[in-house]
Amino acid sequence: MRIAFVCDWLTKMRGGERCLEAMCEVYPDADVFALVHTPGSVSRTIESHTIHTTSVQWLSRHSKDFRRYLPLFPHAVKQFDLTGYDLVLSFSHCVAKGAVVRHGAAHICYCHTPMRYAWHMRDVYLAQLHWPRRRLAEYVLDYLKAWDSRTATRVTSFIANSKNTQQRIRQAYGRDSVVIYPPVDCARFAVSSEDEGYYLMVSALVPNKRVDLAVAAFRDFGRKLMVVGDGPELDRLRETASDNICFVTGLDDAEVAERMQKCTALLFPGEDDLGIVPLEAQACGKAVIAFAKGGVLETARGLTESPQTSLPPTGLFFHEQSVPALRRCIMRFEHNRSKISPQACRDNALRFDRPIYQQAMRDYIGRTLADYPVLAKSEAAVSLPHPIASEPAKKAPKLRDPERV
Repeated sequence: MRIAFVCDWLTKMRGGERCLEAMCEVYPDADVFALVHTPGSVSRTIESHTIHTTSVQWLSRHSKDFRRYLPLFPHAVKQFDLTGYDLVLSFSHCVAKGAVVRHGAAHICYCHTPMRYAWHMRDVYLAQLHWPRRRLAEYVLDYLKAWDSRTATRVTSFIANSKNTQQRIRQAYGRDSVVIYPPVDCARFAVSSEDEGYYLMVSALVPNKRVDLAVAAFRDFGRKLMVVGDGPELDRLRETASDNICFVTGLDDAEVAERMQKCTALLFPGEDDLGIVPLEAQACGKAVIAFAKGGVLETARGLTESPQTSLPPTGLFFHEQSVPALRRCIMRFEHNRSKISPQACRDNALRFDRPIYQQAMRDYIGRTLADYPVLAKSEAAVSLPHPIASEPAKKAPKLRDPERV
């Protein structure tokens, strides 16, 4: 059985790349397809696979940010030649799920989110633009939204990375899905009680992560903030930051883990589909201060919510994306931090450990291929339960796509 992994782009090791990396370990002979690949930017495990790219790779050599070619991505993803593969596993937050597979092949989409700038976070992205660029962007996003909805028929079955994403898949595509939480490589992190007196953000510097909110909250706040990450918002954020805020780029995995182990707490002020970074911080025994919306509600337990669950808290939530709300939450954390145990944080993260994700994915692939008699001979269809995944959704109806080859 020939297997292909399709992802949107490979330029840094973030949460989506961790999911791909874990499956590259399970299927070491699979080929990888990405719109863009920056050699050396992802792990050795991924780099060891054959990686195919598209014409966006050539265009990106002449641009600081390949994302400016977003309107071309739907066309680019069709450039992948997947005719020789029996199983295609796409990891999609943009256009990867629109890959065209041959008739009779299975296409499983591990969906991080339906294209967020076209669906539920459009206003966040458009807020950065002025007319007429905003008007042009609205036209492009309308096109992308229609394309994203239409090409959901190319997917045999969906896996959602959280219950939050599962609901969005149902709303955007009208499709059922099963939840398998993404992996946290807990072996990379050790519980630490060190505290060097700074709050930490580890994030891509893009609008939906709301790094701007953290910077504004810490401006003249009398506390230190360290922001680890890079992205198109870096220069603008630096211009608005005060002296107690520092930005750090270019760290490897071990250096990021060290920053986590020495921080006071992790900040997560944006709304994310799940968010692996809060789990990585908890694996270090660190509390999470997060906006109470999105996938983080499934991966962290707030101090006020803990009496309802009878489980120990692993952080605090604030309910309004504003400077006063974030500052109040930080001060409340400082007053109650003794109630949050480092070991409780670690234990919570262990529920999402990497081997659990890998086994759940193998099980689900086996069950899916059982519906394809020819392919099932190549993959044992086992059915071990996943400790933290939802029950499998109903089998999706067989849908035809005129662009299938």
